Amino acid sequence: MKAIIALEDGTSFDGEAFAGSGEVTGELVFNTSLTGYQEILTDPSYNGQIVTMTYPLIGNYGINKEDMESYRPHARGLVVGECSRIPSNWRCDTSLPDYLAENGILGIHRVDTRAITLHIRNQGAMKCVISTEETDAGALVDRAIASPGLVGRDLATEVSIKEKTEWKADPGAPPATRRVAVLDCGMKYNQMRILSELGCALDIYPAASTAGEILKDKPNGFFVSNGPGDPEGVPRVVEVVRGIVESGIPTFGICFGHQLLGLALGGSTFKLKFGHRGGNQPVKDLDTGRVEITSQNHGFCVDKDSFDPTLVETTHINLNDGTSEGMRHRKLAMFSVQYHPEAAPGPNDAKHLFSRFVKLMDAGSIE
Repeated sequence: MKAIIALEDGTSFDGEAFAGSGEVTGELVFNTSLTGYQEILTDPSYNGQIVTMTYPLIGNYGINKEDMESYRPHARGLVVGECSRIPSNWRCDTSLPDYLAENGILGIHRVDTRAITLHIRNQGAMKCVISTEETDAGALVDRAIASPGLVGRDLATEVSIKEKTEWKADPGAPPATRRVAVLDCGMKYNQMRILSELGCALDIYPAASTAGEILKDKPNGFFVSNGPGDPEGVPRVVEVVRGIVESGIPTFGICFGHQLLGLALGGSTFKLKFGHRGGNQPVKDLDTGRVEITSQNHGFCVDKDSFDPTLVETTHINLNDGTSEGMRHRKLAMFSVQYHPEAAPGPNDAKHLFSRFVKLMDAGSIE
């Protein structure tokens, strides 16, 4: 079935649907990971986005139940060079086309993904419409222009849980000796798995929670998860984060959580031209000089120059463009990173940050 990918700048690409049919809108982005398409699809941070994979063959190992990073796929669409016709892996439960079709996600292949990636890299991520129904590319461009973008939108509340719940630890997890309040802005499961393995009981709160609701449970630590969209689109959540951080509870934020903490501490954020998405982003720890290869997925960024330097210190930078990848408060027990130390997919170079959070809780003060 023929499909058309139309961008708001008037550019269009032809392809074929390998899963689903119909029409979807979203921001077209690219991810440079070689593997991990299942984790990428089920990462809630991709809510509102159509993902182009730069690796040419996708789907060759199928889909399995164990590697889900949330309860369903959140990407609006998937664009690949070629979808593998025969999945082959001993852990495979279903094929990529069947999984996408089952969840109502449009999958497109036989597209020049290199051309798409170069275009986005040069022109920036932009609003997009993919359709198997409309044959007029010009009409689709008009729909892309009229569609809502990501700036100013609250996409995090859409993917957050609706009621407080407790994470069910794996049978082999050690006894919990600390209780962590997790603000779910679109969290990935592997963050919870790692904290659970480190002896943390996890209470997960909706993004719509209040600071009072969280603080009354007297957690030992506060964790702010990743999530989709524009952090400036959720000012109420920023106020909640500010209230909890100022209470002195040890706090750790990842990705969207890093951005929320940046805003809560008086900084500002901005939209990147095409974002950082992939499992090969180099990040430098300014304390040690060590470079770690990291997994990333974000289209917005904290302005590292927007803080009072006597209160907030930049701890990590991206070596590709010099943008903020980490910060800590000089007086409060708080630190955060822009990248994904839990990986899934990607390298595990930064997994040690979860242990740092546990030590921060145990110390009860700044390291």
